[in-house]
Parts: sequence; C-alpha cells; structure tokens
Amino acid sequence: MATPSARDRILDTAARLFYRDGYRATGIDRIIAESGVAKMSLYRHFASKNDLIFEYLQRRHDVWMTWFETGVRRRLAARPNLDVMADTLGEWFEGEDFRGCAFINMVAESGGGAGDDARLLEQAVSHKASLQAFVGDIARELGLDQPEAVAEEAIICIEGMIVRAQTTHDTAVVRAGRHTLARLHAAFTGV
Repeated sequence: MATPSARDRILDTAARLFYRDGYRATGIDRIIAESGVAKMSLYRHFASKNDLIFEYLQRRHDVWMTWFETGVRRRLAARPNLDVMADTLGEWFEGEDFRGCAFINMVAESGGGAGDDARLLEQAVSHKASLQAFVGDIARELGLDQPEAVAEEAIICIEGMIVRAQTTHDTAVVRAGRHTLARLHAAFTGV
C-alpha cells in the first residue's frame, strides 16, 4: 500500500480533528503535529486554515453524499418508500464517531456566517441544496406528486433527525423519522 502524500495526511488529520473536536478547537499546530508534516508543507498545500476547512468540506460533501445516496438506493430496491432515508441515517447515527453534520456544525461554530470566509457558508448551503435535490429525485422516481414540495418537507425531517440524534443519542429518532417520512410519502401519493 502506498504511503499517503503529505497533502492527504494533512486532510485526513484535519478531517478527523475538525469533525471530532470542532473547527475552532482544532489549531494548525495540532494538525501539523498529528499529520507528521512540516509547517511549510502544510502552507504549501493550504494557504490558510480556512482553505484547509474548505477542502475538508468539499471532500466531506463528496464522501457523505455518495454514502447516503448508495444507502438510500440499496434500501429502496427492497422497500420503495421515502422512509428508507431514516434507516440510512440511522446507520450513520450508530457509528462510534458520529458527531452530527459537519456543515451544520461549521455554521453553528461560526455564528451562522462562516466567519470571515463566505466560501464556507456557500459550501454548507450547496451541500444542503444537493441533499434536497437528491430527495426530490427520489420523490420523482417513486412517482410522488409535487416532488419539490416533498423534498422541502423531507429535508426538514432529515435535518431534524440529524440534530436530534447528535443531541440526544436516542434511537427513537430513527423510528420517529421513519414514521414522519412514511406519512409524507403517503400524503403525496397520487390517489
């Protein structure tokens, strides 16, 4: 197996620390120490901490969306209902390292404005738009009426589930989400 590049080691370390400990609590010196790279190496790849956060969020978006879409589609093959999204999220919630949504966390830590770097808030908005678009696509594929309206309502449930799971660690969150999404599915099924 090839040794990861310095850039990859920096990103891997930053990803672990940002997600586990938060953006503000994770300093550049800690990332340098834990990734085993020189300070100059970090700054050769990332001009600032915000550039590193930006790259981390891009990677997080790609990895998480691929995981979520794959999990939802796999479950839809067995049960064509919006409620499979709750079960997919439940799999994530059960993970030992679950700390909520990296994008929600970033916005919360920055006071809603992503600090002095508008790119970070734009990434959060873009991630949530991608998630909502995916839900709309699934609603269309399931033949539900008004797929955009379904997506608008479903995203509220999905986001609420993520925040509730992060704050309560209660497994009932998945059951409640499944019921809510199933009712939404039924409400938009053409009769």
